[in-house]
Amino acid sequence: MKDLLIVSASPHISGKLDISLAMKAVILALLPAFIFSVYIFGWRALLVTVITIVSCMISEAIMQRMLGKKITLDDGSAVLTGILLAFNLPPGVPLWLPIVGSVFAIVFAKQLFGGLGYNFINPALAGRAFLMTSWPSFMTKEWLIPTGSTLSGIDSITSATPLTLLKNPANFGPPEVIIQRLNEMATIKNLFIGKVGGCLGETSALLLLIGGLFLIIVGIVDYRIVTGYLVSFGILAFVLPTKANLPFHLFSGGLFLGAFFMATDWVTSPVTKKGRWIFGIGCGVLTAVIRIWGGYPEGVSYSILLMNVFTPLIDRFTKERIFGEKKKGVKL
Repeated sequence: MKDLLIVSASPHISGKLDISLAMKAVILALLPAFIFSVYIFGWRALLVTVITIVSCMISEAIMQRMLGKKITLDDGSAVLTGILLAFNLPPGVPLWLPIVGSVFAIVFAKQLFGGLGYNFINPALAGRAFLMTSWPSFMTKEWLIPTGSTLSGIDSITSATPLTLLKNPANFGPPEVIIQRLNEMATIKNLFIGKVGGCLGETSALLLLIGGLFLIIVGIVDYRIVTGYLVSFGILAFVLPTKANLPFHLFSGGLFLGAFFMATDWVTSPVTKKGRWIFGIGCGVLTAVIRIWGGYPEGVSYSILLMNVFTPLIDRFTKERIFGEKKKGVKL
């Protein structure tokens, strides 16, 4: 009888999914998009990704040793950070750039705040934002021509990515003609499949969608954040004054990468159900605002980072009522 009455501290419910398994599942979901990026950008994509992963792992090990912590490279978090950071880099960047970005992501955005579970912003996005601020010319110009296509996905325009072309069409030819070509079904098809230029993870919306749906099905990613993000962004992209149609906005840039793989980060997103809806909607609204009215063609990274900052506040005002809690003004 005494074996049936076990008193212990919470939590009292546990599952089979641990950190290492979750990280491996996310890496697996990113694998198709990674293989495709190597196919369209060549071995340079593989080299940039390997350098970024190794740099993240070395930075993590050194910082944990310096801080007197157990080295936990086997949990896979440093590897995942490296992959996500590489996915946010142009394939032609100088090879020292991913090293610098990896060090910043691991040291300043993760380990100095306490390591995995204590960082308040997404490390990979923090690394990207640091590189974008410090070396914008490398982060916005070091594109490679994808195999069998052009940077823009349009045969006659070869010197700009789709979002750059949308932001400044007059720099590349008659604006009316360019906007018309961007909205054509052939261009949308190239965007969806991934036959366009951009960062390593901004290519195949199809493969990112497949990987993201897999994570939702297995329960690693919460559909609330993804749905709130994509639906709010889609509504604004449809109703606000923009030259491109809705499919163009959905399939271009890093929207699917951000919505499925970075906004849903367990550590930097809200824990409450209502909070996750608010977080996703906030990311979608900010992304649309930055894309349409901001100075940069893309707004995914900065929108998620901004919402990361508000996560503690969102959790505070959306926390669930504790069972048995007494409401204010109610006499028992």
